[in-house]
Amino acid sequence: MEVAVAENKEQRGKGRVGTPQNPETYENVPGHVIPIIEREFDDFDNEAEQFLSGQLEENQFIGFRLKQGVYGQRQPDVQMIRIKLPLGGVTPEQMDAFGSVVEKYAPLNKGHITTRQNIQIHHVPLRDTELLLREIAEVGLSSREGCGNTVRNVTGDPWAGVAADEVFDPTSHGIAYVRYFVRHPTTQLMPRKIKTAFSGSPDDRAIAGMHDIAFISRERDGVRGFEVRVGGGTAIMARVAPTLYEFVEADNGDYLKVSEAILRIFDRQEWLRANRARARIKVLIDKIGIDAFREQVDEELQGEWVAEREFGPELVERLGFAVDEEAGAPEPPLQPSSPNGDRTEFERFLAGNVEPQRQEGFNTVEVKVTRGDLTPEQFRGLAQIMREYTGGAARSTVQQNFVLRWVRDEALYDVWERLSALGLGEAGAREITDVVSCPGTDSCKLGITSSMGLNRAIKERVDSLQITDELTKRIHIKMSGCPNGCSQHHIANIGFYGASLKVGGRQMPAYIPHVGGNFEGGEVVFGKRLKARLPAKRVPEAVERWIELYETERNEGEEFNPFVERVGAEPFEAAVKELTLPAEFSLETMQEFIDWNRSSPYEVVRGEGECAI
Repeated sequence: MEVAVAENKEQRGKGRVGTPQNPETYENVPGHVIPIIEREFDDFDNEAEQFLSGQLEENQFIGFRLKQGVYGQRQPDVQMIRIKLPLGGVTPEQMDAFGSVVEKYAPLNKGHITTRQNIQIHHVPLRDTELLLREIAEVGLSSREGCGNTVRNVTGDPWAGVAADEVFDPTSHGIAYVRYFVRHPTTQLMPRKIKTAFSGSPDDRAIAGMHDIAFISRERDGVRGFEVRVGGGTAIMARVAPTLYEFVEADNGDYLKVSEAILRIFDRQEWLRANRARARIKVLIDKIGIDAFREQVDEELQGEWVAEREFGPELVERLGFAVDEEAGAPEPPLQPSSPNGDRTEFERFLAGNVEPQRQEGFNTVEVKVTRGDLTPEQFRGLAQIMREYTGGAARSTVQQNFVLRWVRDEALYDVWERLSALGLGEAGAREITDVVSCPGTDSCKLGITSSMGLNRAIKERVDSLQITDELTKRIHIKMSGCPNGCSQHHIANIGFYGASLKVGGRQMPAYIPHVGGNFEGGEVVFGKRLKARLPAKRVPEAVERWIELYETERNEGEEFNPFVERVGAEPFEAAVKELTLPAEFSLETMQEFIDWNRSSPYEVVRGEGECAI
């Protein structure tokens, strides 16, 4: 199938290293992945001042702002700063820096781990933005291309390098990919954003199937390479990414060459730019098919541009950076602590949050971060734990949690006590009480409902049930404040997205539920959308009813998704039918017309989002 392209679109590369077209220098310092260019901060300050003084129109300023990772909020005159953590990696010094800038510039006194492994800081006045960006740059952090139609933060498996089932650790190759495409001329104004993931394991903890471009470690005859997938995504027209190539070599730079060919083709699809909401690479793949797209990539790889680049092992070696974390792993503690008395809570933490590494004597500890929010004290406290107990190694996760690596067997109790003192010692990471949500109407212009408020309400309800059933504890619950899916609600066992109900002349916040989604075990499955629209204040009750339905009607040993597949959507819809009936407005029902964490009557206020600008 033919598709319209911009044949004459100029698509330059970065040029040779050290030229004006490629001024970046690469420091192989842990955590310093994206090169910092100081003049960009001066440029941002100048552009911001021109905008604030009325010399620059907003539509001229917005594109520049987004490339620097500065995103407009639904609240006027404040910004969200999206700071990239490539593959989730972060150092103690960077955690301290997060604590500092949150304390100085974030009125809500918190930073937020996203499902893209970023750290977002909300409600920052525009005049403070340049100061914040300069401060984080001092420790190697960057927000460059955290927003806009660019290659967004590249995500990865937080257990890469320590997982027993790993084919090979793709971290260094992921870093090379980040460095290659940041500031790349072709990727500055594509039809839409590109989300990328690297996964080293067949278990695919980076969830390759829901990405625009994804790489899964493979090995053939002793040669390392990647299975390359293209065209996944959630939101409108959810798709699982099909395989473009079963095997592309890694160490010789072929995976970067193939990636650039993919992005060059995508960038030329002018027909996609006509509708921002559908301008994703998955739409192109869906229209022409993966086989036709593969033919286009094969043809693109014969272009003259290939000879103009530096593809080869030297490029991968120069851009990549493999940190020898084991060399920096901590020594056993001289005087390790141990439980004195009741071990119940600690044992629960060990079972729910701790996994042995493939390196004997070491463990990963997954810190359960409620709603992904960390205070300055928690950022600094985690930094100190990293220094003392991990050799400085930690990564954020796509579940909005935080993984401490290289924790000695003997230090596990000490680490749990330190985490508990910070309010971060709760057991049950990635279990039913570990609810995931996007910011919703707390900050996002596209938000319809308070997904963070619903997160709190569902967690409180599920906590109150004191669930001990091991199968029930495996249920994952996620919710988004709109259909776009930033919380990844499509792939939850129980997922919700924000909507509204009209009752007479009034509006009521509501959610559309999905059941049966999956992201574990290397298989991405989108949940079944139920024929139900639940008022927001009744959603926790619906969750409890579905848990009861599952526990009473399942077969012996039957997990949640097989149960959904066997019984279908109808029992779930029937269990909450009465909850879907809208209430008439009265003094008794007034609270149902007010969203979670709000005090005024609900109304849909949805601005123009900047995701696709």
